[in-house]
Amino acid sequence: MIMKQKSVALVGDQAVAHAVRQSNVDLIAAYPITPQTIIVETLNEFLSNGELSARYINVESEHSALSAVIGGSLAGGRTFTATASQGLGLMQEVLYVASGLRCPIIMAVTTRAMSAPINIHADHSDVMGSRDAGWMQIFCENVQEAYDLTLMAFRLAERDDVLLPIMVNLDGFLISHTMEDLKILEDSVVSEYLPPRVASLKLDPERPMTFGSFALPDYYTEFKRQQVEGIENALRAAPEEWKRFEALSGRKYTVTRPHFMDGAEIALVSMGTSAGTARYAASKMREDGLKVGALSVRLFRPFPSEEVKKALVNVNVIVVMDRTVSFGAYGGPLFNEITPLLYGTNDSPTIANFIYGLGGRDVTWRMMVDATEIALKKKKTGEKIPKAQFLGVRE
Repeated sequence: MIMKQKSVALVGDQAVAHAVRQSNVDLIAAYPITPQTIIVETLNEFLSNGELSARYINVESEHSALSAVIGGSLAGGRTFTATASQGLGLMQEVLYVASGLRCPIIMAVTTRAMSAPINIHADHSDVMGSRDAGWMQIFCENVQEAYDLTLMAFRLAERDDVLLPIMVNLDGFLISHTMEDLKILEDSVVSEYLPPRVASLKLDPERPMTFGSFALPDYYTEFKRQQVEGIENALRAAPEEWKRFEALSGRKYTVTRPHFMDGAEIALVSMGTSAGTARYAASKMREDGLKVGALSVRLFRPFPSEEVKKALVNVNVIVVMDRTVSFGAYGGPLFNEITPLLYGTNDSPTIANFIYGLGGRDVTWRMMVDATEIALKKKKTGEKIPKAQFLGVRE
């Protein structure tokens, strides 16, 4: 049954903070960094006025913040942190510890460009630099998704068949500081949907266990294989958890979001806030007679290979949009996930990769039209997989 909800106007950082408050977390540790600071400031306000009962640890760095929530998670608590850009880079050492210890930590990342040069605006270079650290990664498109997906992340991460940390990624400023209409569930409804964590594996003097043991070559591989199994379980579990949320909120979530993809001959593929721009561009090109569709990837880790392949297998031209540079590679991270999926398919499509929006540079629907036109020209010349090129760059 769809539950009653309150409509409020909030920025994305505040939306995440409200979701964390309603999740009844036990421990929060974070270090301020633009553009995520509003999240932890808002949580601190909730603590100060009695709306949230949790332990809040002031730390000296992001490295310490993640280390602290690892300890809280191993003790059986529900934990949360947030960061961006260089802060995530400073956490890099500890990211692998969190996933290797199977800690279901939720971390909001307000995606932001990495230095140098210093830039505080959105791109995906921070989270893509951590894509193989064993964390799940979910990309939000707007403020509502930032709230909803944070709530759902706790349930998914804490499942005994998953037990892995999750990054909930929201584009810096474009979501974190943008005010939108937000529908919030009542606290009692969220408490029923997300009851207190009951950890089956935790540090307990009454039931001794070993965590973080030394593993030599004869056992290390088995630990990594278990992590792989956990993240593969998450791919199957995510739709289950998201359907439970849909029953409460009326909002449907899937690991990918197709738009005009039935019968599409051309597809724009993207993640994050630019997905809406891609849908609009597809609609405009449809008016000109082109069979264009758009596909946004919401769950990046684990990558929904079957869903993406099913959506794209009959498409002739695929335009993949990456909001980061994978230095020295043939294309960006999203491009490099999609390309092998279509290897060996009949009449392999032209797959064109475009690097866009770095350091917060705006991307317009007309730029996506330009990218599509470039890809169509590559199709005519028979170039199946052209090397990535920058979109909207100054010469």
